[in-house]
Amino acid sequence: MEPQRPSLKPAAASLSLGQYHISEEYGFLLQNPLKELPDHYRPWMEIANKLPHLIESHQLQAHVYKMPLLDCRFLKGHRERRLAHLVLAAITMGFVWQEGETQPQKVLPRSLAIPFVEVSRNLGLPPILVHSDLVLTNWTKRNPEGNLETIVSFPGGESLRAFILVTVLVEKAAAPGIKALVQGVDAVLQHSQDTLLQALQQVRLSIQDITRTLAQMHDYVDPDIFYTVIRLFLSGWKDNPAMPVGLVYEGVATEPLRYSGGSAAQSSVLQAFDEFLGIQHCKGSVGFLHRMRDYMPPSHKAFLEDLHSAPSLRDHILTSGAGSCLIAYNQCVEALVELRSYHINVVARYIISAAAKARSRMPSHPSPHAPEDRGTGGTAVLSFLKSVREKTVEAILHPCA
Repeated sequence: MEPQRPSLKPAAASLSLGQYHISEEYGFLLQNPLKELPDHYRPWMEIANKLPHLIESHQLQAHVYKMPLLDCRFLKGHRERRLAHLVLAAITMGFVWQEGETQPQKVLPRSLAIPFVEVSRNLGLPPILVHSDLVLTNWTKRNPEGNLETIVSFPGGESLRAFILVTVLVEKAAAPGIKALVQGVDAVLQHSQDTLLQALQQVRLSIQDITRTLAQMHDYVDPDIFYTVIRLFLSGWKDNPAMPVGLVYEGVATEPLRYSGGSAAQSSVLQAFDEFLGIQHCKGSVGFLHRMRDYMPPSHKAFLEDLHSAPSLRDHILTSGAGSCLIAYNQCVEALVELRSYHINVVARYIISAAAKARSRMPSHPSPHAPEDRGTGGTAVLSFLKSVREKTVEAILHPCA
């Protein structure tokens, strides 16, 4: 079980990445994720290792119905529980969506539902596939050279593999910026302008590196495959017209439960930069962003909350009269605007344009459950992302002459 989240610190205390289970080298990624569970959980691993084939051959649901109800108490340590959550989440998504968007399963069998909910409670995560499963826990080094591979997969072939691993590389590219962000908070506390300037410069470089890394999506991920195949297995049962009442977790609750699907907002990276830079989003966006924090590992959510209660970087820069730090701050904000603009372009290509292309192929059979303007997290994705970018632009400082 993950150690208890740190308590909210007084504003004068410094932050330490280690106590939030954040790595200086890997950022929010889980270091050295496990690839195998103890032998007791072999029935889970056997299904997870064949997941794409079982889904495509329409055999997964039959395998799940035969799955034994296993006791979670033999899971030892945080990494075993994280792998168990990934495995059970992936099986759940495949089970629910095996027959496509128009025929989702509405009841999760007890042999899957009970252990999934138990592992989720132990980790402080919801019982659905989240970013910390699909990306933070779902990577391994294939060889000593460091080539990456996924641990659990879905239908989607090389595009699915690339979608996951490019996002892993995005998280890795953020690590120097997250480290610098903590150094920046300390510099504000210590009124060290030189250290703050260095930290801001590193934050900017890291954000720019994230944008360059994200561009690899266009090289390796086919928009049609993402939209018609991959997207479905990231979809949840909240704000989704395909499952308006949610999913019944048999043996856990008699009423259906509703959880959002995967969303980039479940990554702690951009929310951390927002908190550090003091970017204020509009009420609707803030509500969604804060709700997505409940889909993050609790220690990462605590990091964001403690960043929020740290002394204001913006106020410090405005009151210190340090011209070089103000310029460096604005460069960070501008880099974040560029990243958000690029993200909008990616979403436009992989959801909006791909949806239009899919409709053009089947004009007489539009899917009643696929609103093309909605992301897998359930938001009206373009208007949400444009609002977030607009508020980022507004954060640029214009000091009085």
